[in-house]
Amino acid sequence: MPELPTGPTAPQAPPAAPAPTAPPTPPIPLTGLLAREELGLRRIAGPAEAELLWVHTSEMADPYPYLLGGELLLSAGVLLTDPDTYVSRLVEVGAAALGFGVRPVHDTVPAELIAACERHGLPLIEVPPETPFTAIARAVWQLMAQARVRELRRVTRAQQALATAAARTDPVPAVLHQLAAQLEGRAVLLTAEGEELHAAGRTPAPDVRAALARLSRVVAPVVRPAPASATD
Repeated sequence: MPELPTGPTAPQAPPAAPAPTAPPTPPIPLTGLLAREELGLRRIAGPAEAELLWVHTSEMADPYPYLLGGELLLSAGVLLTDPDTYVSRLVEVGAAALGFGVRPVHDTVPAELIAACERHGLPLIEVPPETPFTAIARAVWQLMAQARVRELRRVTRAQQALATAAARTDPVPAVLHQLAAQLEGRAVLLTAEGEELHAAGRTPAPDVRAALARLSRVVAPVVRPAPASATD
């Protein structure tokens, strides 16, 4: 009969939360949102380039625990008391940009917040009082929907091109040519021994050739006729 524990057992730590996943839409560039003239947004600090995955509004002094990364965080600075710590926490969690609404809490964007965003490399966007945060969120979702449609159209065109190439009398080189064109790179068909049978696309650089050699060593040990693929 197995022994049963008689003493108190140490509490078990809860399982770690799964890592957040990006939404099933391509990220949108911050410049695309700033180009929406009806919003009147203006970048006043930080880098010009950023990719947005989400929009979130928070007036917490430290919104870090509630962010996933990639957000455009919108705030009026109700509890903003330590701009440097606030911005450093946003950068630590991976926020993409900060949108700061002026009035009624702050008449202007605080100089300390501008300096902190410059120091930590976080894009800071001034939101005019006549632009509600919901209008910004709606614009982001519209841009994401448009990006998703473009991506679906691109994938559909690629599938059609590959299907047409596969129906040709020389399907292997035709498919490789289309694959290289769609990926804007190089496509190679290797034997099980790692020898190149067919290739299409631009000539690879030396580091790419080294990566191909590594991939061929991964594919080679596979017992035929099992299919094999590898990426680097």
